[in-house]
Amino acid sequence: MASKDVEATADDVVAKAKQDRASRRGPFAAIVLFIRQVMGELRKVVTPTRKELFSYTGVVLVFVIVMMILVSVLDFVFGLGVGYVFGNGPTA
Repeated sequence: MASKDVEATADDVVAKAKQDRASRRGPFAAIVLFIRQVMGELRKVVTPTRKELFSYTGVVLVFVIVMMILVSVLDFVFGLGVGYVFGNGPTA
């Protein structure tokens, strides 16, 4: 039970120390820290292989075409419905 209390207070101390450092940090140091963090994240990026790139592109194109067809069909159906409700039937 005592070890949990020690761990909890240690975590609080660490959190408070980070807050103190962040409050003392100047604007230029914050910018430098941000750039370092961005560079660290960019090192983690994995570029796709040529085969993966073509595969991903194909999936995106197929999805876009399917969505275009779906929206076109819905537009046609709603257009017919509006024609019947507000007009003299379908406007074909």
